[in-house]
Amino acid sequence: MDQAAVMAEFEAAGALLRGHFILTSGLRSPVYLQCARVLMDPARAGRLALALAAKLEGIQVDLVVSPAMGGILVGHELARALGVPSIFTERVDGKFTLRRGFAIPEGARVAVAEDVVTTGMSTRECMEVIRAHGGQVVAAACLVDRSGGRAQLGVPHVALMALDLPTYRPEDVPPELAAIPPVKPGSRPGQAGPGGA
Repeated sequence: MDQAAVMAEFEAAGALLRGHFILTSGLRSPVYLQCARVLMDPARAGRLALALAAKLEGIQVDLVVSPAMGGILVGHELARALGVPSIFTERVDGKFTLRRGFAIPEGARVAVAEDVVTTGMSTRECMEVIRAHGGQVVAAACLVDRSGGRAQLGVPHVALMALDLPTYRPEDVPPELAAIPPVKPGSRPGQAGPGGA
């Protein structure tokens, strides 16, 4: 599946939004990719996950771990495509951790799965948890890398779409964007802070 086909999936799902958005990272952007809308159709989610799994060919993966909330569905579908289990980290008091009886076997080869990577912060935080629990991070995979390849993760990083979409610090928002009331449609709508989307 090439990038044009992936973008067509987003457009068909009504998941390409334009306006003034506050990203999970706290940055502002005139474009938002609402992956939840793409993933709400199981057939579409499955197609995207198979395409993402193909990009991991040659990398042995024992487990997929995702940061909650946005990565859970991507991680689950990617794990299904790879034939391995899927678990997720979630924030407790602002810090990612494993809960729900999840465990990472010592030495397990782990792929981190995300919906969107902007700064890579959530992915790196998730990787810290994996390593602290004895896992070996062998790759990171996402539907959309909106960093334009600039997010430094320290492991092979694959994406179905790599976009270089404009982002701005709140104090640097251009006047035409500042004229639009900002909204935060992500998984943490009441909070702008560290994160990857």
